[in-house]
Amino acid sequence: MTKRLTCDVVVVGAGMAGAACALYASRAGLDVTVVDRGPVAGGTTGAGEGNLLVSDKEPGPELELALLSGRLWAELAAEPGLGAAFEYEPKGGIVVASTPEGLTALAGFVAGQRAAGVEAVSVGPGQLRELEPYLTPDTAGGVLYPQDAQVMPTLAAAHLLRASGARLLTGWNVIDVPRGADGAVRGVRTDRGEIHAPTVVNAAGTWGGEIAALAGVRLPVLPRRGFVLVTEPLPRRVRHKVYAADYVADVASDSAALQTSPVVEGTAAGPVLIGASRERVGFDRSFSLPAVRALAAGATRLFPFLEDVRAMRTYLGFRPYMPDHLPAIGPDPRVPGLVHACGHEGAGIGLATGTGQLIAQVLSGKVPELDLAPFRPDRFAPAEEDA
Repeated sequence: MTKRLTCDVVVVGAGMAGAACALYASRAGLDVTVVDRGPVAGGTTGAGEGNLLVSDKEPGPELELALLSGRLWAELAAEPGLGAAFEYEPKGGIVVASTPEGLTALAGFVAGQRAAGVEAVSVGPGQLRELEPYLTPDTAGGVLYPQDAQVMPTLAAAHLLRASGARLLTGWNVIDVPRGADGAVRGVRTDRGEIHAPTVVNAAGTWGGEIAALAGVRLPVLPRRGFVLVTEPLPRRVRHKVYAADYVADVASDSAALQTSPVVEGTAAGPVLIGASRERVGFDRSFSLPAVRALAAGATRLFPFLEDVRAMRTYLGFRPYMPDHLPAIGPDPRVPGLVHACGHEGAGIGLATGTGQLIAQVLSGKVPELDLAPFRPDRFAPAEEDA
């Protein structure tokens, strides 16, 4: 039996971006339906670490979005019962330089961030050991970022959806985005019925290009595979999110080859999460021993005690990579009523709240508080779309 539903906005994707869009659109007074072919947080969100970072972003539109999102995350965490429910931890991040040359390069990067509004505190090797007693002594120094935080991503998506009050339809696969004679969207058609709405928000993450194609436009979203190692539960020995300075360069790289840089953080539940790897291999879900070995080696260089700790499991996810490393946010001028909120690569958890707020402002006729021009979904030339 099929169903016909009507609402103001249908959000495709029940991950973190979709949950945030639903929350802020609902709070703007819109009737929202969220649809996903799988469960809540069943895609990239469920395979993430929950990072809310400003530390890895250079001055520009993504950093502006990260600063807005960080403020909104803190506001949500202050709402009764919500922050504790999704394990919000404003623990800060530490970037470590292993050589004097690396520290000099990091200092130049930090100067630009400070000018853009980022809190960054330079710390020497001795101070690093005070902040992280188990950190290797072989460092030249680093930077403390008090604004970095963490959430448990699956819980965050679930609780933001609950708080939104939006209608949630999981197990509904979108198979078409019908358009009227005027070219505007009319909602979505799924394998379980139609949802009529004048606005469709594409929050499908790594699969955002597929949803765009159903509406007749191209969006160059590509999967970038990453692995995470999970240790046995430990007493809290890693207090911050700690990563090597070369992580920033890996995030900004366009290379399709395997890249790894050590990223280590503790969790409220006890296990230590170890990343980060990146490679463009399509949607290949096979296990990569070289990637996992590189993660383990990098983590033990930062925290030697991890050599004696058991890794309990590993998991992988696909980050929604865009050619210029910026997400697609806002109305698609090629298709009236189609709005995008995808392509955040590995920063989707952290950037979700700002994205949701901006989308809600657009949908309710307000001027968005950030300039959406850098995030225009039609900004790519055909050659870039085929890259």
